[in-house]
Amino acid sequence: MSAPAASARPTTTSADTSNDADVLVVGAGPSGASAAYWLATAGLDVAVLEKTTFPREKVCGDGLTPRGTRALVEMGIDVSERNGWLHNRGLRVIGGGQRLHLDWPDLTSFPPFGLVRPRADLDAMLANQAVKAGARLYENTAATEPLLDAAGRVVGVAGRTAEKKPVSFRAPIVLTCEGVSGKLAQHLGVHRNDKRPLGVAVRRYYTSPKTHDDYLESWLELWDGKPNESALLPGYGWIFGMGDGTVNAGLGVLNSSAGFQKTDYRAMLTRWLDNTPDEWGLREQNATCPTRGAALPMGFNRTPHYTRGMLLVGDAGGSVNPFNGEGIPYAMESGKFAAEAVVQALARPAGASRERALEAYPERMRAEWGAYYRLGAAFVKLIGKPPVMQACTRHGLPHPALMRFVLKLLANLTDPHDGDLSDRVINVLTRLTPAVR
Repeated sequence: MSAPAASARPTTTSADTSNDADVLVVGAGPSGASAAYWLATAGLDVAVLEKTTFPREKVCGDGLTPRGTRALVEMGIDVSERNGWLHNRGLRVIGGGQRLHLDWPDLTSFPPFGLVRPRADLDAMLANQAVKAGARLYENTAATEPLLDAAGRVVGVAGRTAEKKPVSFRAPIVLTCEGVSGKLAQHLGVHRNDKRPLGVAVRRYYTSPKTHDDYLESWLELWDGKPNESALLPGYGWIFGMGDGTVNAGLGVLNSSAGFQKTDYRAMLTRWLDNTPDEWGLREQNATCPTRGAALPMGFNRTPHYTRGMLLVGDAGGSVNPFNGEGIPYAMESGKFAAEAVVQALARPAGASRERALEAYPERMRAEWGAYYRLGAAFVKLIGKPPVMQACTRHGLPHPALMRFVLKLLANLTDPHDGDLSDRVINVLTRLTPAVR
């Protein structure tokens, strides 16, 4: 496969005196671009504010499961290899002295392959797709605070351009898609719930012969030295081939771990990779960039997802899957859910009827993932204990049938109605679990 092709830059609109819109979307990452695309496709006038310019770098593993593939296909993105995508067959799991290859399940609801693409390229592509659908994109425009009417309802945002010029945008409904910081939500008193799962991820790119790989590679144990001869590091790792001569190598640590916020994660990544085979090239001299890190807001750790005219979408609402740390497909799906609620709301007059339509969004979020994320929170607590994690890897990995079930559970890949026994077990387990709110 050739190196990924760069996406066309989205066309940017300049802020002026006519900044009103039907809907205002703050943040043009996967959740914002998805919401803007679906809103514009429905014929609404959508203004999207992005504080940076495209292309821009984001800390991410760059690997997508079939759930992410489906979300891209639904937005009309060409995910073929000729368009610069690296396809993968499944997940290679390493731990407990075992190495297991798990193909993605063959399902009706999801395609049977995952993808790899640098976030700098992916995000520009998604933003461009929203612009092509009719959304207005304002780059280098940061939202600083919500604008409120006399009743305390959000009616827009105040912001500033890269030149520090103050600007304002007004719309009857605002979507905050600004990521883990959730600054606009915090202005309304919606803060992160510290009892919900939170992760930290760091990653770095290296030139490596592992660049072409049919599988995403996940390490369930990270040893500081040779296994069983030194300390087990608190976290899990990944090595994803990028298909362009480099790999994305990184690790994640959960807040259920004793080492959370007590560890130098960048040094931890280096110590782990220094113990991988020399021929892989995952050494300082082969690094192509500094090590960068970011928080992973999981399991609905900021709610409510709707309040006073503003919807929290994607990472702003803690939509990352606590089972596997995957965020892009949930960001894109929540953007679509939010857009569907807003389209219905704006077809109604302002008042109680419109509010009922907007409340459908948090209800949809709970219905889709609330129970699943509660299961994920319990999972996070368990694997935060090293003896439990070691027992799971050493006794689970030797059983491929069990691990195929675990793959479906962790990646949230099941058919709801016509699946096999494992699908039915996971779906029943999820239905019996109270939804997180």
